[in-house]
Amino acid sequence: MRKVLLSIALAVVAPFAWGQVSETTTTTTTEGSGTITEYTPGSVIALRESSGPRTYHFGKTVTYVTRSGRVLDEDAVRTRIKVGVPVRVHYVGEGDNMLVDRVILDED
Repeated sequence: MRKVLLSIALAVVAPFAWGQVSETTTTTTTEGSGTITEYTPGSVIALRESSGPRTYHFGKTVTYVTRSGRVLDEDAVRTRIKVGVPVRVHYVGEGDNMLVDRVILDED
């Protein structure tokens, strides 16, 4: 009798023991564009957009490119990415965070 009760108890509990909880996170990828009003390398970039000012945070890796797609080296980034320059940013929205992974200079 004891074995039968134990078997029934295990049969009832087993599906919960192996069940997995799954959580989905919605991420969207989009672009913003405007003129740089604040720039802290590796941290934030703020743009004056047509809809108003907006601040973006940098993701783990950020690629800087020209409009034609040429990747900028570190020296070019230091001299060309600054306040007053028009850019587009490619970012991934995760909840309220906007993490930039690409900055596109609006010139070649």
